[in-house]
Amino acid sequence: MSDSPASYIHMVHHLIEECMVFNMSKEECMEALFKHANIKPVITSTVWKELEKENKEFFEAYEKRRERNGESGMETEQKIQRA
Repeated sequence: MSDSPASYIHMVHHLIEECMVFNMSKEECMEALFKHANIKPVITSTVWKELEKENKEFFEAYEKRRERNGESGMETEQKIQRA
């Protein structure tokens, strides 16, 4: 992958999708990407917000599903450790 800003954003986008497979919140994703990929939280947050703008209905459904599943902080921490 090239070092262009677009390729970097694409990589962050892909990693956010990976976090979503684990049902992580934006904050959990920011923490995991910082810890495991050294991506600054502000970058993850910015890309996440842009994805929300582009896919509003998807993110609304995603948040509702997360609320319904109601995972504990311990389960989320375990996901971050394994991510």
